[in-house]
Amino acid sequence: MFINREREVEALERSYTSNRAELYVLYGRRRVGKTELLRAFCQGKRHIFFIADLGTEASALADLTRQICQFAYGRPDAIGPFSSWDAAFEFLVPLAAEERLVVVLDEFTYLIDANPAIPSILQRLWDARLRETQLMLILCGSYVGMMEQHVLAYRAPLYGRRTAQWHLRPLGFWDATRFLPRFDPTRQVQAYAVLGGVPAYLLQFDDGIPLLRNIEQRTLTPGTFLYDEPRFLLLEELRDPHRYFSVLEAIAAGRTRQNEIAQIAGIAPSSIAFYLTTLRELGLVERIVPATEKHPHKSKRGLYRLLDNYFRFWFRFVYPNRSLLERGEMTQVRHQVEQQLDQFASPAFEAICREHVWRLHQTGELSFTPQAVGSWWDRQEEIDVVAVSEEGILLGECKWTARPVGMNILNDLKRKAHPLIQQGGWNRVHYTLFSRSGFTEALSAQAKAEGVLLVGLESLLASAH
Repeated sequence: MFINREREVEALERSYTSNRAELYVLYGRRRVGKTELLRAFCQGKRHIFFIADLGTEASALADLTRQICQFAYGRPDAIGPFSSWDAAFEFLVPLAAEERLVVVLDEFTYLIDANPAIPSILQRLWDARLRETQLMLILCGSYVGMMEQHVLAYRAPLYGRRTAQWHLRPLGFWDATRFLPRFDPTRQVQAYAVLGGVPAYLLQFDDGIPLLRNIEQRTLTPGTFLYDEPRFLLLEELRDPHRYFSVLEAIAAGRTRQNEIAQIAGIAPSSIAFYLTTLRELGLVERIVPATEKHPHKSKRGLYRLLDNYFRFWFRFVYPNRSLLERGEMTQVRHQVEQQLDQFASPAFEAICREHVWRLHQTGELSFTPQAVGSWWDRQEEIDVVAVSEEGILLGECKWTARPVGMNILNDLKRKAHPLIQQGGWNRVHYTLFSRSGFTEALSAQAKAEGVLLVGLESLLASAH
């Protein structure tokens, strides 16, 4: 299933029709849909699609030779393996001399593992021969840090040669709902809270059966794809996964500051930044600061949290209960999920609401252009949704409860916002409330009088269409 990615496909097509040699870099975390995107893009085009694997340089060259031969001669064994990367790419020069040829090197970081000199070799070949052809060379990799270090960074050999790049990220909530269209709005949010926007995860669920049964059959059952996915992903991406696992476990348990994480994970405070940076590069962890911070990278108020929804779910319900699940004691764990699912989904709902603010800006429904959208907190208070600009500020509260939101929530939001507004000096202040279960009549009347934006779950989902 290939859903959305219109912007990504358009960017690839722009490069394809440029009438010059293109060196395109596509990267992003594993399972996010990079290969599916490239396969969709290559349909109907002259292309060679090579997926590298963990192995030696010789085996990679042999595999690439077979792909080139299949394209050039219609059979994979037409010639013996190329002896070098120079020979392989030299062979492509006449094939791309007059007509566009797309060559995809997928899992490019595996080639770097096999031979760290690959980027330098490609740089030399590009400068000497390839840039004068109609070749569109696409380098695709999953380990974000390695791609940035060896391909995109200022000191990388290929720096200045790439003609375009795209960091492919998980799908947003509205695109994720298209994988499970038969779920009602509440189940859509809960499913997103469990799976996030990773296409490979969304494909595991069947919206023709109840959500809890999906969770039971696809996440809590040993031997299924999702049951061991976090562990397998760490083993694939990291040479020493155990320390990273401990860091993720600490964050999942509610430790959000560097020193706290280091203490629980048993890692020296001087070293914890390295592990957190790597996990951020893998798209598993994010560092957040209050949306009002003017210099986020320098802020000392940064907190860490799991960015991947399924990792949050796995560490909350699967990992702590593995002994029960592997003994076949499913009922206890299923009951735990059922009892805690709404509480677990609440942070995901807040993230969806923040994403909705950007959508309001894109559709022209906001009266100002936000420079940052996030949340805000100090030692006593927290505001779920904050959008900041020089022109004004939007402040919002999200309620994932079974009862309609009433006047008390709006009044409490104003109380929490008062010192923040005074400190920031904003003249234009907008309030918005998000609710799973709608709003009381009194609040609806007051909101209309004051211009407070009320967003219910149905209207939130309707904005997807």
